[in-house]
Amino acid sequence: ILQPLFIYLLFTSLWPLPAFYFVWLFLDWKTPEQGVCSVSQPAIDYLLSHGTGNLVGIVVGGVGEALQSVPNTTTLILQKRKGFVRTALQHGAHLVPTFTFGETEVYDQVVFHQDSNMYKFQSFFRRIFGFYFCVFYGQGFRQGSLGLLPYSRPIVTVVGEPLPLPQIENPSQEMVDKYHALYMDALHKLFDQHKTRYGCSDAQKLLFL
Repeated sequence: ILQPLFIYLLFTSLWPLPAFYFVWLFLDWKTPEQGVCSVSQPAIDYLLSHGTGNLVGIVVGGVGEALQSVPNTTTLILQKRKGFVRTALQHGAHLVPTFTFGETEVYDQVVFHQDSNMYKFQSFFRRIFGFYFCVFYGQGFRQGSLGLLPYSRPIVTVVGEPLPLPQIENPSQEMVDKYHALYMDALHKLFDQHKTRYGCSDAQKLLFL
C-alpha cells in the first residue's frame, strides 16, 4: 500500500518524504538482523540458522499477486511456489499458515485484459523494474472524492496453528510436495474458519494459482 503512494509522492513537492523512506528501506534490507531483508536464499538461511526464536515472514506470491489484488477476490499465487517449504524442511522450521483479510479492499484497481497493450506494458515494466505498474485508486482528502489514499476499511491478519516439519538436509520432491499440500490445506481451513467474521461471504472461496 505505502510503496505505490510513495512512488507517486516522488513526483510532487513532498518528494523528501518518500526519498527518506526508500533510503531507509534500502539500508535496512541489507541488514537481516534488523527486521527487513531480501527474500534471497542466503538471507533466509542466515535468519533460520541463528538459533530459535527467529520468525521469517514471506509473501510467497510476490509481485505476481499485485494484479490479483482487486476487491471481492481471494486469490493467492501458491500452487507452484514450493521453495519456502524446501527451506523450512532443511532447517526443521515450522510453517505457520497466515492470512490477511481486507487488504484487497483498501484500493480499487483497473484490470486490463491479457491481450491488451496496457497489460503487455505492465509485464514489460515488471521485467525491467521487478514489480507491476498497477493502475489503482482509493479515496481523496474530501468525502466521496477519488484519490490515492486507501479506503477506510479494516485489515485483519489471522494466524493458524504451526505445522511442524522434520529437519531433512536434502528433502526429496515427494517430501516437499507432501508438506506443501498440508500447508495449503491448513491455509484453506484458516480462511474458511474466519472468512464470515471478517467481511467475506460464506460462499467465497480461497483460490490458489
